[in-house]
Amino acid sequence: MPIMRAAFVSRFDDANPLAALTVGEQPEPTHPADDWVTVQVRATSLNHHDLWSLRGVGLRAEQLPMILGCDAVGVDPDGNEVVVYPVIPTPGDPRGVSILSEHFPGTLAERVAVPRSNLLALPAGLAAADAACLPTAWLTAWRMLTTVGRVDDADAVLVQGAGGGVATAAVALAAAMGKRVYATSRDAAKRERIAELGATAVEPGARLPERVDVVIETVGAATFDHSMKSAAPMARIVVSGATAGHEPKVNLRRVFAMQLEILGTSMGTPDELAALLAFCAERGVRPVVDSVLPFSEVADAFARLHSGDVFGKVVVDHTA
Repeated sequence: MPIMRAAFVSRFDDANPLAALTVGEQPEPTHPADDWVTVQVRATSLNHHDLWSLRGVGLRAEQLPMILGCDAVGVDPDGNEVVVYPVIPTPGDPRGVSILSEHFPGTLAERVAVPRSNLLALPAGLAAADAACLPTAWLTAWRMLTTVGRVDDADAVLVQGAGGGVATAAVALAAAMGKRVYATSRDAAKRERIAELGATAVEPGARLPERVDVVIETVGAATFDHSMKSAAPMARIVVSGATAGHEPKVNLRRVFAMQLEILGTSMGTPDELAALLAFCAERGVRPVVDSVLPFSEVADAFARLHSGDVFGKVVVDHTA
């Protein structure tokens, strides 16, 4: 059986997810249907989704080994440089869809198979390492701001927990859209870096100089009360994660008195990814990259992400 190098989940370890990571040989991709193609991977980026997979969240033991990775830029069978849209129709999943590495092998390998319709052209001038950051974290932030948050109708945006992939993307995108952006972080060094992206950086829970029209929430219970108090009348609080608690207390009187909208979302559509790629290419917006490591050091890339010290995305270069 033809094989390739890959990074995959070999077992689950909630306490030490890095111990569940294996880098080694896996079978070449197969095509579940005639419309699937194989992409030669050039660059990928890591997401916290990968760490949750190593912990056993969203996977079953009978699915192992499972190749990790949601994001990829590569070359299609016709030699075109492409960005891989990672959401796959999955009738057996309650959502009707899944992300690469949930039911179908992911992108942290030499090659990945996806439906041909999941391939978008890599825009001219956008490097593979930058574009590889976009399909998951940046796409989620883009949808949170645009389709769900209706940021065109907003003047001010609050981003909680800046430093992580989605939150940092939301800061960079909202600033590029000309919005007044406030961003929280517990880390003073991260607050300095967030300010360089065009945001007013504040400590968690700090009183803002104004109430905001859109709140980007990926933290959860630790920041949700502050998000509620910072929201202007008829503001949208958009939630795509809960890294610090998934069961916050919610003051319902504030919800109805202020006519707040609490909206959940995840990922985005192919059209939204195309719009994001075009926005970044045309506006000169580039993802915040924490570090780029060759695939031979993919275990170190995971350790970097797991450390919590990252600012932006960790990228894996498959060509190095």
